[in-house]
Amino acid sequence: MGNVFTMLLIASVLIMALCYGLRVPMLYLFGASDATIVYAEGYLRIYLFGVLFSMIVTGMNGFISALGFPRTAMWTTIIGAALNLILDPVFIFGLSMGVEGAALATVISQCVSAVWVMHFLIAGKTGITLKIRYMKLKRRTVTGVLGLGVSGFMQQATNCLVQIVCNVTLQNYGGDLYVGIMTIINSVREMASLPVTGISSGGQPVLGYNYGAKKPERVKEGIRFMAVTGIVYTAFMWLVIEAFPAAFIRIFSSDAQTIALGARALRIYFMGFVFMSLQFMGQSTFVGLGRAKSAVFFSILRKVVIVVPLTMLLPMLMGLGTDGVFLAEPVSNLVGGLACFVTMYFTVYRRL
Repeated sequence: MGNVFTMLLIASVLIMALCYGLRVPMLYLFGASDATIVYAEGYLRIYLFGVLFSMIVTGMNGFISALGFPRTAMWTTIIGAALNLILDPVFIFGLSMGVEGAALATVISQCVSAVWVMHFLIAGKTGITLKIRYMKLKRRTVTGVLGLGVSGFMQQATNCLVQIVCNVTLQNYGGDLYVGIMTIINSVREMASLPVTGISSGGQPVLGYNYGAKKPERVKEGIRFMAVTGIVYTAFMWLVIEAFPAAFIRIFSSDAQTIALGARALRIYFMGFVFMSLQFMGQSTFVGLGRAKSAVFFSILRKVVIVVPLTMLLPMLMGLGTDGVFLAEPVSNLVGGLACFVTMYFTVYRRL
């Protein structure tokens, strides 16, 4: 815990310094245009000062869950989100700060959540206290943490890479309107994916514990539970989104053109949503059983090897244009998800 805290502090300083100095070219790289750069830069300039708080919340909250206090960990998120909801309209409208107000509200909310996390860990309510003497980095601890964490890192890093490619391609074929639609779709995907993420994250320690205890049947039971619940849930969400796509777009925009074009794009994007659960479950099993290399491989396979080339190629084929960008996701879910899950089944499940 001490070593992770030190690593988070170092990473926060490096990320904030690098991103602040390169924020304008980075925003253009991520798909900003001359019309939107003033808003994006205004937000990012303030938000970057909250990187440390964000890293503490994201990185240290996991220890609260691991120590047996998942409700306390849940409150970390609830406190930050609720405070952000309250402060956003105050700063944006009440104080007329616009996007800068939204950024400031986020930074303050993350700061409060970070204080909540640190107070819990320093107070020693769990029997394990975060102390300065444990913060000196040890090579064995650092390499162990990085070895298991690289899978999650690669999954998020490849998501960022895909987002850059999608935004740039959409900017070329559809302009700011379609970049905005992709932002909305990503928000819908994040909301729809949360239960799957919760199931897979909750399953990892269960699988790992029983695997270490040499109880293969319980490991297999855990894999079956994750697979069935994940498939049932994603299939249900796919049907709901396919039936009412405009309703999800309206959550984020009231513009008629955005709703019409966004509903069509959302339907295309979510066609292979059920197969995404197979990717989550396969990778969670690999990570839970200590097979980080396999998890990293399938993260790279789906995002870098499949999604990125398809995002660039499909818009040029058969006049697909922007539809090709949204079609790349379901194709990658089908191919990558099946490849990950089938490999896990034959190399892990069948051998237990």
